[in-house]
Amino acid sequence: MEKTTTSLKEPQFSKDYQNYVLALLTLVYTFNFFDRQIVTILQEPIKADLGLFDWQLGLLSGLSFALFYTFLGIPIARYADKANRRNIVAISLTLWSGMTALTGYTQNFIQILLARMGVGIGEAGGSPPAHSMISDYFPPKRRATALSIYSMGVYFGLMIAFGMGGWLASTYGWRQAFLIVGIPGIILAILMRLTVKEPIRGFYDDAASKKVETPPFFESIKFLFSKKTFTYLAFATGLHAFVGYANTSWMPSLMLRIHGGLEWIPPFASEAVTINLTVVGLMFAFSVGVGGGLGTFLGGFLSDRLSKRDNRWYCWISALSILISIPFGYAVIFTGNMTLLVLMFFISNVLFGMYLGPSIAVSHSLVPPHFRAMASAVLFFVLNLIGIGMGPLVTGIFSDLLAPTFGDESVRYALAISVVADLAAMWLFYKAAGNLNTDLESIESPTLENKIDDIGNN
Repeated sequence: MEKTTTSLKEPQFSKDYQNYVLALLTLVYTFNFFDRQIVTILQEPIKADLGLFDWQLGLLSGLSFALFYTFLGIPIARYADKANRRNIVAISLTLWSGMTALTGYTQNFIQILLARMGVGIGEAGGSPPAHSMISDYFPPKRRATALSIYSMGVYFGLMIAFGMGGWLASTYGWRQAFLIVGIPGIILAILMRLTVKEPIRGFYDDAASKKVETPPFFESIKFLFSKKTFTYLAFATGLHAFVGYANTSWMPSLMLRIHGGLEWIPPFASEAVTINLTVVGLMFAFSVGVGGGLGTFLGGFLSDRLSKRDNRWYCWISALSILISIPFGYAVIFTGNMTLLVLMFFISNVLFGMYLGPSIAVSHSLVPPHFRAMASAVLFFVLNLIGIGMGPLVTGIFSDLLAPTFGDESVRYALAISVVADLAAMWLFYKAAGNLNTDLESIESPTLENKIDDIGNN
């Protein structure tokens, strides 16, 4: 995607060590989503225990986390563009893991709300520094694949959260589940600090790009959004994430409220099972974890390969995968056949996950090396504020509003409404593709530093 003069030089680390660091960062991201999303599979027992409304559940799994996660992500990313990124990730991991464990001690809505805010504060320092490190560990033509492998942590985390979370809650209770999942992250943080080396910033980039320093904050924002590609891309990822987080937060409730207690014979099984919290968790672990992880890898792999013909494939992959996924999404919401539901849900998650790696790679290609953590933070600010901040909350509000008419099925129609946001996301990815080559040409100019200064002076 980028034209650099050093992309073919010897790497600063061996391939084995590159892969080790990528695997460890992916594991950290797995814990990020494990700790973030376990609340969604536990929200039905939490609701029953604490006597909460759906809008309060939406607030716990969405906006309460997203406000701190998104707003703190930007100043942390600016610091990461100058400071040791490995240490920032290790400290952040320790904080969010500790706050996850503390969630198990909460006794009312305000306490659990504050604990979730604490998780958001910790996780704000996770992804932008990690994205920046990966872009310095891997050359331009391998970045989308590497970032997609890292992004698979989203689905590994969801798989464990749903698969293990449902079983832990059924066996030990929801409070003990939070305690059990929080502690291992602190051990992982120690391993991160002791074994990961901070890479040379901008190692694979040309000398002209290395000399560009991160501009002041408001100039940085102006510079990013002066690129039409980035503007379209940020809001496209936000609207697509709106649908994804709505589904992640409310599909377990849909299955338990509408299908709970039913007998179902899974494929290749000889005996029927009863749809309960454990079964729903395992279904989600397979569909979201395996399906979403596969889609995330394929998105980066295919875009890296197809971009050799045309850079716009980095955005076209996302637009096409959304277009194909929409019918499968509606089939999941409205089918009464559990086998068909699981199959359609798996396929829709494969398609849904294909956008993230290419989107991060594009955002990094639009900025110089000392600006990548900031670019990731701003991209994730929009993505998470719209996605995790609004998706679960808005869907929960619609569910409460529709409950007097549809009863337990209100969540089904609330989810159907949320899918409409993907139509706008698809169009925005298409618009981003149309501007990508022009913006890439401008960023590769040796006068980039002057262009940033000009943006700031206007």
